[in-house]
Amino acid sequence: MKKLVTGILSLAVVAGLGAGMVFAAETGEAKPAGAAAEEEHGGGTPHFPIHKPEQEKWSFAGPFGHYDKGQLQRGLKIYTEVCSACHSMNLVSFRTLEGLGYSPAQVKTFAANYEVQDGPNAEGEMYTRKAVPSDHFPSPFPNAEAAAAANNGAAPPDFSLIAKARGIERGFPTFIFDMFTQYQEGGPDYIHALLTGYQEPPKGVEISPGTHYNPYFANAAALAMAKPIADDQVTYDDGSPQTVEQYSRDVSAFLMWAAEPHLEARKRTGFMVMIFLLIFTGLIYLTKKSVYANKEH
Repeated sequence: MKKLVTGILSLAVVAGLGAGMVFAAETGEAKPAGAAAEEEHGGGTPHFPIHKPEQEKWSFAGPFGHYDKGQLQRGLKIYTEVCSACHSMNLVSFRTLEGLGYSPAQVKTFAANYEVQDGPNAEGEMYTRKAVPSDHFPSPFPNAEAAAAANNGAAPPDFSLIAKARGIERGFPTFIFDMFTQYQEGGPDYIHALLTGYQEPPKGVEISPGTHYNPYFANAAALAMAKPIADDQVTYDDGSPQTVEQYSRDVSAFLMWAAEPHLEARKRTGFMVMIFLLIFTGLIYLTKKSVYANKEH
């Protein structure tokens, strides 16, 4: 009897849940963004990003990759006119901009556009002065708390190493091929996808107030940062397309350079090391063959 009652109650609960789901579907009840991601991934714990970034073509990709200085200069312009209003680059000094093709005089002029805090002076007080090439890019906010207060409670991350710190795991079996292709552009791919991925939430999906839907965001379905750039927002001097697509590619390449300015030298050194190892292996083989040629086996 007890088993019969328990079975009837279980059937009633299941029937009630099923009716509730049908009612929600019929009435078009909105689902939270996390539930939408869970549904898209077939149930269970939702995984982000909802959409993985596509692999883009970069001049610095592969064992013989190199930076496009024209693209890096455009990326610097994007950072200066758009990103620097919220994001710092505390680990990048102005003098490293000579690697983008600027002369020392141009770097000095560029640095003078910024003010940095210095001191204390003889009276023990801090003061501000114009930046010099040895200074680092200053933060737009005095501290992390001020940055969070000005940005809906989320402090914008520093951009110095973000192209190396961000990236989406590509999973099996892609990561196996990455070992042979030397794929290391996950950060720029992610930044490009994020900047071009803003869109309206799908029908029936709710996001928190003050956030913006982006299926490429690594931590959730929406983020606090609004779409930061639009077509024709920044003027290019070299005639390159002034589109969000081009802007995002240029600033992604620039942030990759900021995170790894010696990438070209590292790849050249790595190539020479591989050649040396191949030659060394050949010499070892020939030596072994010569030493043991007259030995009885």
